[in-house]
Amino acid sequence: MDPRQRAEFVNAYTRVLITAWSSEEYSARLDSDPRSALAESGLELPAGAEVVLVRNIPEGHHDSNIEVQVALWERGLETGRFELHIPETPQVDMAELNEGDLDSIAAGVSSAESIDINCCCCPCCCCT
Repeated sequence: MDPRQRAEFVNAYTRVLITAWSSEEYSARLDSDPRSALAESGLELPAGAEVVLVRNIPEGHHDSNIEVQVALWERGLETGRFELHIPETPQVDMAELNEGDLDSIAAGVSSAESIDINCCCCPCCCCT
């Protein structure tokens, strides 16, 4: 995939995860009719493609590692068998967060990120 295709895939896959985590109805449709549910979120599959949803993430495949999912999508483009990891809704243990962590989360910045944030979502002046 070229950088634009990769960004489009990552954005659509992220929409799938967020929607599945926030809507039980969408999550159920993902299981019963994955092709249309994925298309609704921007992931169009080729005709005749096989869709495999993995809810229990295999050992060694971290659900937060987007590179694993990108590689699986690229393999699907070659083979026609698309494996999508849809992990359970992440749970945050609020008891382990301090006030600074909560402020960072509310601001959309993790404490591990630097202040200089660059994105690749669109070509704009803030990305340089």
